[in-house]
Amino acid sequence: MKTNQTIAQFLNIKEFPFEIKDKNGNEIYSETSNGYWSKREYDSNNNEIYYEDSDDYWFKRKYDSNNNGIYFENSDDYWSKSEYDSNNNEIYYENSNGYWFKREYDSNNNEIYSEY
Repeated sequence: MKTNQTIAQFLNIKEFPFEIKDKNGNEIYSETSNGYWSKREYDSNNNEIYYEDSDDYWFKRKYDSNNNGIYFENSDDYWSKSEYDSNNNEIYYENSNGYWFKREYDSNNNEIYSEY
């Protein structure tokens, strides 16, 4: 494959959109006829953990063992993170813009406290 050559160009693909999927049916690569492409990665639970495209945009995500999104960051210097209790209630959130909140829940998953 030559430098600056896309996968579809290398394979001489003529029908678009061109897509490649993993064994779970997740789209891991896509390309349009004008050369725009995107690629994705997934964890073992099929959560999208990485995205990148030909416009130099990217993001990364992390998930906890319950598939709750706990971290996000992108190429625009934005990030966010979350924490969850044992019932998967989001109890804390903050982002790079300075926004945050804190919540508490009772044993029936009713929100009983919030602070912003």
